Amino acid sequence: MALLELNEVVAAYGPITALHGVSLKVDAGGVVALLGANGAGKTTTLRAISGTVQKTGKVMFDGHDISKSAPEQIAKLGIGHVPEGRGTLGQLTVWENLQMGAYTRRDKTGVKADYDRVCGYFAWIPARRTQVAATLSGGEQQMLAIGRALMMRPRLLLLDEPSLGLAPIVVQEIFRIIRAINEQDKVTILVVEQNASIALQAAGQAYVLEVGRVAISGTSAELQKDEAIRRSYLGY
Repeated sequence: MALLELNEVVAAYGPITALHGVSLKVDAGGVVALLGANGAGKTTTLRAISGTVQKTGKVMFDGHDISKSAPEQIAKLGIGHVPEGRGTLGQLTVWENLQMGAYTRRDKTGVKADYDRVCGYFAWIPARRTQVAATLSGGEQQMLAIGRALMMRPRLLLLDEPSLGLAPIVVQEIFRIIRAINEQDKVTILVVEQNASIALQAAGQAYVLEVGRVAISGTSAELQKDEAIRRSYLGY
């Protein structure tokens, strides 16, 4: 059953159209990769889901039409968005950043349990909770951004280029954690990535965008096996 479904979504920045009728679905409990070159519309697709870009078409979440919902309403439904560039609040501490992820919640016991869960994924956090976020490494900031999103207890996690600017060994660790979040906590994940190889290893399904349109879709195994698709769209 689809937790998220986009139907003929068109999105624009003023007079510039970035998405030309994108349709896709993400099944509950799954991991879906959204691939494509720079400017293909990947980031705009995530923004269309989280309500931060002008759009037409339909966005359905758990059977409900959220196409016209405000970003704060969408977040309260359980859609966590980790933007490109991480979006950590650099002048706040690690703990304060995590608290921001849970700012709408009033269940203190649940928030404490989720903090412990985040620390289970990112073991360095308890010893560094008073450290200012701007002084963290790039990989640590990406992990903190994911942890902050988890503090809202999302049902769907949108990840925009989690590997951007990071060393390969850090990328491997982040995607290991992404898989663990999906498998252990049953969080559904839609991940935008330019590193097609590692994204397809983590995802069960994938969509390839080209100039704001879905060019190819299928299982990750199908896309990995098709040599023409690898050369034309995935760059390896």
